[in-house]
Amino acid sequence: MSLRFKKIAVKIGSNVLTRADGTLDITRMSALVDQISQLHKKGVEIVMISSGAVASGRSVMGISKKMDVLDQRQLYSAVGQAKLINHYYDLFREQGITVGQVLTTKENFGSRRHYLNQRNCMRVMLENSVIPIVNENDAVSVSELMFTDNDELSGLIASMMDMHALIILSNIDGIFDGSPSNPESKVIGQIEKGQDISDFIESSKSTFGRGGMLTKTTIARKIADEGIDVYIANGKRENVLLQLLDKKLDVVCTHFIASSGDVSSVKKWIAHSEGFAKGEIHVNENAAKVLVGEKAVSLLPIGATQIVGDFEKDDIVRIFDQDGLLLGVGKVQYDSEKARTVLGRKNQKPLVHCDYLYLE
Repeated sequence: MSLRFKKIAVKIGSNVLTRADGTLDITRMSALVDQISQLHKKGVEIVMISSGAVASGRSVMGISKKMDVLDQRQLYSAVGQAKLINHYYDLFREQGITVGQVLTTKENFGSRRHYLNQRNCMRVMLENSVIPIVNENDAVSVSELMFTDNDELSGLIASMMDMHALIILSNIDGIFDGSPSNPESKVIGQIEKGQDISDFIESSKSTFGRGGMLTKTTIARKIADEGIDVYIANGKRENVLLQLLDKKLDVVCTHFIASSGDVSSVKKWIAHSEGFAKGEIHVNENAAKVLVGEKAVSLLPIGATQIVGDFEKDDIVRIFDQDGLLLGVGKVQYDSEKARTVLGRKNQKPLVHCDYLYLE
């Protein structure tokens, strides 16, 4: 077997792991574990991002009384996560493989220190042949700071761990050029940077998950732009992972082709940090043109017109043009008070250095 990739993140969706009645599909879990175990034994580094905790907890509890949505998620995930990880632990142990649980929250990606701490934790696990199984810690997540769904989390993990590919396993074969229920519709095999597929994306969400195809494509585009190949495939197809990684085989799926060129670790972190921005910098027309040009440049105070909000040095800020259009995000080199004093002035150090600037 000639492998396409040696480092992969695999996201397994709720609808792959659950039956129609919401109970865990242990047969499907076992089949996926068999495939991941085979790849692991061939030397592939794998990080799993697994949904299914909330659906699993719902099937256990069967509570009929009315509960707040967040209360439900916290209760179901606390019960379901224990059940889910126990199944994984037992299934992988039969293959002679050790797994470890990593529960995280969106806040853990907000500071560089927490980000690097998570990355180091998973690197140590991989270096010791332990497969990390990652999920959002719904039991303690604040509703305003929850991930959109585990597709978003999987993108962050793939980026953070410098994976060669992200494989998103859903319950359909990929992105169709029409409604998936229409027998005339076909799967779009490859999607390149800038290719418009907005007409083909449905906004409906899955039965047991929080996300839909719109979220998947948004994340897939962003991760592919960072140089990581992304595949959306059907996790219920037999041996789908083994087939996807076999260079000799073609699998029905949608492949977002990775952009060429390296993106630094810091820029990858910044690229996913918009939700943690503490303030805004607005720039004039000339500065906006220069920033979005082909040459990498820093944001200088002379090009800035307005500072919005309060922030500290090294915080993430959003950058807007003169029309209020978001240009990107960056790590600022001044606190907000100092930034206001140098606004519009020449011969000052950059507000945001080009090494710490990510443009949309």
